[in-house]
Amino acid sequence: MGQVVAAAAYTKGKKVADIAIEEGRQWASKPGHFVWIGLRDPDSAQLTALQQQFDLHELAMEDALAQHTRPKLETFGDALFMVLYSPIQREGRIEFVETQLFAGKGYVISARYGDSAPYSTVRQRCEARPLLLEHGEDFVLYALLSFVIENYRPLLDSAHAELEDIEQTVLNCPLEQADVERIHGLRRNLLRLRRQVAPLSEICQELQQLDFPFIDKHMRPYFRDIAIHVNRLMEDLTGLREMADHAIEIGLLLESSRQSLTQRKFAAWAAILAFPTAVAGIYGMNFQYMPELTWHYGYFGVLGFVGLGCVALFANFKRMGWL
Repeated sequence: MGQVVAAAAYTKGKKVADIAIEEGRQWASKPGHFVWIGLRDPDSAQLTALQQQFDLHELAMEDALAQHTRPKLETFGDALFMVLYSPIQREGRIEFVETQLFAGKGYVISARYGDSAPYSTVRQRCEARPLLLEHGEDFVLYALLSFVIENYRPLLDSAHAELEDIEQTVLNCPLEQADVERIHGLRRNLLRLRRQVAPLSEICQELQQLDFPFIDKHMRPYFRDIAIHVNRLMEDLTGLREMADHAIEIGLLLESSRQSLTQRKFAAWAAILAFPTAVAGIYGMNFQYMPELTWHYGYFGVLGFVGLGCVALFANFKRMGWL
């Protein structure tokens, strides 16, 4: 059995009574009244009872019982059915909690499946603004949709801060496997967030155009405001994915630069070591007649020559920045 978080009747922007969900149709049919019912993890029996009360469309009920559909808005006559997802972060992984909204003349029903931020905050905000709540069902829809979108912003801010930290780490240290895995995890989370945010823009556009008895034309600017926030989220998500891509590119470029520097050092030391090897190789040949073989100071002369050559090569490579 699911939990009835709250059920109340409203008129003229004020709550007039807390009600049992069985009384919902009775209150909704009163002129100037609407009911707002909030459920958590409702079962099929509760949804079926609400369907019978408010004549909810069977296709909307089919989607509601199936769950885990993509974010969407569907209209059935003068009623609508909406599916939204609120993000939550657990142990570095983003999960999405489904919320289903049924709305029509005289009623708004929200069903939440999981442990996202409770909608009691939304109800308190709405009840604290009676002039706007007087609009009725459409303002409640706006408030719920706005609250869901607000839940995305902290995750984007957290991802931005983490990417800045990764960029600083990559600039100071070589790119390690843990860094690559961390960036990959962020990119995957950003992609999942984008999948849930993208349909919200379409939903907001449809809400601005719907001609429903319970959607006042004066509320359309509010839905347009939500659309603006959704577009900003999409822009930020795109920017964050680019930051993640750039972090990997910077790391690879720096790693390539470090490897190039190491290779230059190896080449410089190889050249320095090759010089005495070449001299020793020449004087190691077994010819009978070679210059300086009988010179009394020949051994010390060759050592001095080799030493001077190595010092000269070292100084030259140092000047070139190879050492």
